[in-house]
Amino acid sequence: METVTGAVTHEPPPAASGRQAGPLIVTEDVALLDDLLRLCAAAGATPEVHHSVPERAGTWEAAPLVLVGDDAARRVRGATRRRGVVLVGRDQDDSGVWRRAVEIGADHVLMLPDGEQWLVDRIADVAEGVGRPALTVGVIGGRGGAGASTLACALAVTSAHEGLRTLLVDADPLGGGLDVLLGGESAEGLRWPAFAASRGRVGGGALEESLPELHSLRVLSWDRGDRVAVPPQAVRAVLAAARRRGGTVVVDLPRRIDDGVAEVLAQLDLGLLVVPGELRAVAAAGRVASAAGMVLRDLRVAVRGPYAPGLDDREVARLLGLPLAGELPVESGLLRPGEGKVPPAGGGRGPLARFCKEFWERALVEAGGA
Repeated sequence: METVTGAVTHEPPPAASGRQAGPLIVTEDVALLDDLLRLCAAAGATPEVHHSVPERAGTWEAAPLVLVGDDAARRVRGATRRRGVVLVGRDQDDSGVWRRAVEIGADHVLMLPDGEQWLVDRIADVAEGVGRPALTVGVIGGRGGAGASTLACALAVTSAHEGLRTLLVDADPLGGGLDVLLGGESAEGLRWPAFAASRGRVGGGALEESLPELHSLRVLSWDRGDRVAVPPQAVRAVLAAARRRGGTVVVDLPRRIDDGVAEVLAQLDLGLLVVPGELRAVAAAGRVASAAGMVLRDLRVAVRGPYAPGLDDREVARLLGLPLAGELPVESGLLRPGEGKVPPAGGGRGPLARFCKEFWERALVEAGGA
């Protein structure tokens, strides 16, 4: 029997004050209540507990999540039907639990202890006030020196300048560190090795606050230590936390696809393959596109001149069989990334900044954003 079943729970409404309220727990089962309080504490949420439907007007309707103990199902039958109700029980062999879930209009039926991790994640979503996930874009070079890292930085800087919550993620441990490229190698904050032991869920707010802040964006980069890999489950947890915060996430990807990079690719909304306009680069990019395309559904090509005879941006895209995202402008900062105080596209002007701004305008419209 599935631990969790039913329709996908819709996002609950925020509290009227703008701050997310904790979940509402309805049960008289002391042992079950102890477990639910423990799970709320693990998720960083403070619940409100009642034995039946709260008498105070609006409490039932306003709660972002309602956890109804199976013992209390009968007492909440007459409550207003709403989304975000979970019926929680323990008896895996009790077929009547599904009937009681229908009677109270529950979105999910959850059995403890098997469903604990799912419930912690759901309560944590409530505590963090999760809304639309971040638009997540990966940038990968078709060959070495294509300018992918600089483009990733430029996209992130432009996003931050547009007022979006922005996180730049360095997924290439051998790239030298994006914090260096942004002039913040000595900035305080955690780097990838600090998250190597992460399992399960990472708090989005805690992640954001722990990272260096450079040029109005947060950066998750590598330190100068010996570690060159983070377990895939840690990568999955960190990227999922970053996406839950909303805004945009930009990831600088290596050309070699290992298990950790595959976890990143699986969470991208779209990818940009940076390809110089030369035949050898197109041939190398074809191999990269083939590997990345096995995981990433939406991969587009950004072509950078100057071009070899017979090539232009459209021809490169045709040869690779990929949609054309646009032609990257030829700028010295893109060809030879500097390590000065002004980051790529940092001035907000010039061809590279215009390319990035136009990219975000299109991508956000496609994603249904403002």
